[in-house]
Amino acid sequence: MDPLTLIGILSGFGLLLYSMMLGKGGVMLFVDIPSCIMVFGGTTAVFLMNFTVQDVKALMPVFIRSFLDKLPKPAEQIDRIVSLASLARKEGLLALEGKLKEIEDPFFAKGLQLVIDGFPADTVRQILELEANWSSARHGVGKKMLDQLAAYAPAFGMIGTLVGLVQMLASLDDPSSIGGGMAVALLTTLYGAVIANMICIPLASKLELRAKEESLLRELQIEGIVAIQSGDGPQLIKEKLKTFVPPKAREAKAA
Repeated sequence: MDPLTLIGILSGFGLLLYSMMLGKGGVMLFVDIPSCIMVFGGTTAVFLMNFTVQDVKALMPVFIRSFLDKLPKPAEQIDRIVSLASLARKEGLLALEGKLKEIEDPFFAKGLQLVIDGFPADTVRQILELEANWSSARHGVGKKMLDQLAAYAPAFGMIGTLVGLVQMLASLDDPSSIGGGMAVALLTTLYGAVIANMICIPLASKLELRAKEESLLRELQIEGIVAIQSGDGPQLIKEKLKTFVPPKAREAKAA
């Protein structure tokens, strides 16, 4: 898993809970069931109205793969592609079949299998680009879902605030019941802000970043696989793929 994501989530909520514990009344002062129902229930209900069942089902797998699966570094991928190109040049494309078991990335393995099966380079490129575009689209839907949650949660927090204020104003003749309305008014805003700013917005940004990293990696893999199918030399392939690596990283690798 991406350690910074886990560290950020744990430290953010840890500091928030610690701050609550230091204040008078402790953490339980910030727990209000009606507020939870209004914000969490309302946000979930409106969220489900915006997407299909298939979209909602696909969110968790996309989310898990994005944050748990470790993408190979471009420099490492270049070394692997150059090694496979050398093997194919010496022993033929069928020799690559023995290396498929060592490849954990399904996308890269599929590309090599297409090469082994003898598909033309243009066909290999078309198939892999369609696969990469579909994967990118899934990431886009996942980010849109998180963005929508980030928008709805504060909105329902504000709705809860209005409901709490109405309850409070309606109970001005009974001072003992004013506290309940005030709690709903304030805590719903707090819940909505926490959901949006400590969960949804950061995770949407991280998902977008991971999607860009994966897209770049897929482009590198496609170019490498097509170059192997076209019979390009290992050194030529290496020079082509180095364009996907930042200049500083190239210098460090050369050193």
